[in-house]
Amino acid sequence: MDDYPLIEDHGLIGDLQTAALVATDATIDWFCCPRFDSPSVFGALLDRSRGGHFTVRPTAGTYTTKQLYHPDTAVLVTRFMTEAGAGEVVDFMPVTGKTATDRHRIVRMLRCVRGSMTFEGEIAPRFDYGRKPHELHRTEHGALFTSEDLDLAVHPVREPQDERLLNVLSADQNDLSFSLTLRAGQQRGLVLESSPGGPPHEVRVEEFERLFDETVGFWRSWLGQSTYSGRWREAVERSAVTLKLMTYAPTGALVAAPTTGLPEQLGGERNWDYRFTWIRDASFSVYALLGLGFREEAAAFINWLHARVKQEAAKGNGSGPLNIMYRVDGSADLVEETLEHWEGYRGSAPVRIGNGAASQLQLDIYGEALDSIYFAHQHGMHLDNGGWKALHTLLDWLVDHWDQPGEGLWETRGGRKDFTYGRVMSWVAFDRALRIAYDDGRPAAGGRWVDARDEIYAQVLDRGWDAEKQAFVQHYGDDVLDSSLLRMPTVGFITPDDPMWKSTLDAMERELVSDSLVYRYNPEASPDGLRGSEGTFSLCTFMYVDALARAGRTDMARLVLEKMLTYANHLGLYSEEIDLTGRQLGNFPQAFTHLALIDAAITLDSMLQGARRDQPWAAAPPACLSAVRGWVRARGGRGCHRPAARSPRFSVTGSSRRSARTTKSVSCSGGSGAVAGCATNRAPRP
Repeated sequence: MDDYPLIEDHGLIGDLQTAALVATDATIDWFCCPRFDSPSVFGALLDRSRGGHFTVRPTAGTYTTKQLYHPDTAVLVTRFMTEAGAGEVVDFMPVTGKTATDRHRIVRMLRCVRGSMTFEGEIAPRFDYGRKPHELHRTEHGALFTSEDLDLAVHPVREPQDERLLNVLSADQNDLSFSLTLRAGQQRGLVLESSPGGPPHEVRVEEFERLFDETVGFWRSWLGQSTYSGRWREAVERSAVTLKLMTYAPTGALVAAPTTGLPEQLGGERNWDYRFTWIRDASFSVYALLGLGFREEAAAFINWLHARVKQEAAKGNGSGPLNIMYRVDGSADLVEETLEHWEGYRGSAPVRIGNGAASQLQLDIYGEALDSIYFAHQHGMHLDNGGWKALHTLLDWLVDHWDQPGEGLWETRGGRKDFTYGRVMSWVAFDRALRIAYDDGRPAAGGRWVDARDEIYAQVLDRGWDAEKQAFVQHYGDDVLDSSLLRMPTVGFITPDDPMWKSTLDAMERELVSDSLVYRYNPEASPDGLRGSEGTFSLCTFMYVDALARAGRTDMARLVLEKMLTYANHLGLYSEEIDLTGRQLGNFPQAFTHLALIDAAITLDSMLQGARRDQPWAAAPPACLSAVRGWVRARGGRGCHRPAARSPRFSVTGSSRRSARTTKSVSCSGGSGAVAGCATNRAPRP
């Protein structure tokens, strides 16, 4: 099994509809086409002999490799150095745009920068996870791989005077081998194109260079929108580019990772398909994207989320729970199956495609969805009337169903439990819905929502708190800790300086933190229905940084963050977990981890500068919802509509327009949660 590269020994390229992994030896060992969640064409990462690959390497027996991104781009450069010369493989995918297409290109630019170098390579696709055969058709202008569902053209980069510079060595078993000899200053290569719509053709070097310049220009222009200027700019901007690479441009959906089956424990069964869009993960992207100034991407995802809410409401069955995940196009057919013919990464079987957790009941997703919708609302991205009606239906369902066991944030398969985090985020759902209703004068079941919100708050304090351990716990009736609760102060359920929160943070440090790295929970103390163990969760470590910063422990937060940054791979990328040796585990790269990195960096920067980071729940109006409760009750629970001059509603377009507001004063004391005992004046906003 030593012939498998380390998970972290990869870079990511993509065109905003699909992506490929390129190992440090320039092998493309993972590529799905035409979408992130489509069957693989190259899958050697999960089975070296049957998965398929696209290799390029020097013929010299001994060489050194280095890998980097072209500055401020998603263009990947793999460098080879020998005594005879130095060469580079420059990999990128020209951006496809916002219209879904089956046509995608992987450009592999081979160039010699010193001396001379002969490259050799092999293109060995295995369509549909290696389940469907293919044929190879060679022409004088290239080659074409054909299968039942997909064709791949190989276009050589060639000038008229060097027809024989690229030599096809063999076409054994319908795979293509080639060699290419270059001297310093020369560059040639190959373009691999899916669904080409025509025969293979030669590509001139000038066109090759144009594709490179356009791709570099796109990424630099996009990254130039970032407003982040803090201490960790390099890590934050690389995370932003990585998240953009995992975003499906036609819908704005963000996949959790572009891979499936990479294990959380080598040889174990915790191997899942992450090529889908989780409501929870993608909701977090709204904070990260808006925090960095990327309004268009945030608006695109909010539109995708609004569509899912309307989609569920349209079923006409009282909304029913949102699915926890969807495909990038919004469909929900995620039936889980096993690829029995693949051995899995380093023997880690089974390899799964689809995800059986899609049907789980995870009540926290409603809070995450509403939290992101409210945050976007504060940035001028408002629900239209249809969106509010659908959201109203969803909240009415939650009123009747929040108080029941679920599978929880971590998608355990050991049975449903009363997870504290699920209750906290249900509280968030009602809290944010009330704020939107009050802010915009929307009709709402205000009395029922307020009652549910306050009942949840009291229940969490009563049943989610373990007096002996002096900490909030994973689920009711147990004393197991869970790092998901690090978000309690982030969402405003409790203040960072509350004694109950401080003691919870101390307890987590004792039980879940190992040399700054954080476990999500202890599976031995709280069995999750799966065999084996797992590494520390990178997401949780960044959440720990955020929680430390909010609690005023900025020196410790900074040390933990700096340590965590050393666990990134050579390109600044993270998978899901880190094992005891510092190796990365799980699907790669993982969006959740990079989102948490951005959030932690922004929060810690703010705290180090002495300015509390704005929270969506802390902004006026309203600063105190206990006032809303009395107001709703006084109106007989008829909702939150009030007569006031305001501009028409509009759908999310990323516009910075804000609706006019009338001046209204609210003063109050008491109430539940972090908004108790406050006063605010509502004034017109631009």
